[in-house]
Amino acid sequence: MDYGMYYLERVTPYESILRRMERVLASGRTRYQDYFIFETRAFGKVLVLDKDVQSTERDEYIYHETLVHPALLAHPKPRSVFIVGGGEGATLREVLKHPTVERAVMCDIDEELVAMARQHLPEWHQGAFDDPRAQVVHADARAWLEQHPETYDVILVDLNDPVGEDNPARMLYTVEFYEIIKRRLNPGGLMAMQAGMILLTHHRMHPVAHHTVRQVFRHTRSYHNFIPGFMLDFGFIVASDAVDIAGLSEGTLEARILERGLALRHLDAAYLEALFVLPKDLKEAIAQETIISRDAAPFWLTDQGQARQ
Repeated sequence: MDYGMYYLERVTPYESILRRMERVLASGRTRYQDYFIFETRAFGKVLVLDKDVQSTERDEYIYHETLVHPALLAHPKPRSVFIVGGGEGATLREVLKHPTVERAVMCDIDEELVAMARQHLPEWHQGAFDDPRAQVVHADARAWLEQHPETYDVILVDLNDPVGEDNPARMLYTVEFYEIIKRRLNPGGLMAMQAGMILLTHHRMHPVAHHTVRQVFRHTRSYHNFIPGFMLDFGFIVASDAVDIAGLSEGTLEARILERGLALRHLDAAYLEALFVLPKDLKEAIAQETIISRDAAPFWLTDQGQARQ
């Protein structure tokens, strides 16, 4: 092993990832969280929030394309999009690739983090914050959606996992929050969200999230993709009362990609369709899940990834 600086990320209490750091670019604390940015030869810049790697320069497009485009492509003409979280600006960047989008509202409570991303992570946002179609709001996203009656064609939820009994993100993974989202969707609208790692040996976030969303939306579909920077298979959910994305053909998806002139680096229609093919153990875990996260008893994750209420 070469001598030098290394960053040890604890993925679970039992496994860690060791990353060689070439140099530290920025570090500090906002009102809400710690941040740390360093550079590696393998993945370029690495963004860490509260000791967890959030994304890396060379593969963040995989995560963000996977989160954004299934839902937007499932809508025939998305004009308005609301983003819960997404402080680095990359989710916003992917949304604005759709020429049909006329308005994209990004609501992230951490204004200092967004300012840091503007300065240090231009590879992520690529100027999206300055697009005239974009509106950046610094507020609690749940309160904002409750207080503002505007509706949207797609709502994207890009949040950290609710690790810890006192984590405020718990209230953004409940039936009541998804009911608020549902009220803010236009007819034919869709919600998509990141829904935790697929590591069923000792991690139950995804089955709980899926079971909770399913209490609110008629069509709830899980999908997944391998994120190299996480070295993990990661879960996502898309939900709607009107649109079952599993019913969209590869031809329809391909036609919409071409019509919108989307310059996607990772997804094409065939691969996008394949993301919704789930392994047997994951399907069984979802089917067997009983926890429903509600405001009166929101679920949270232990350090071992177990769900508690």
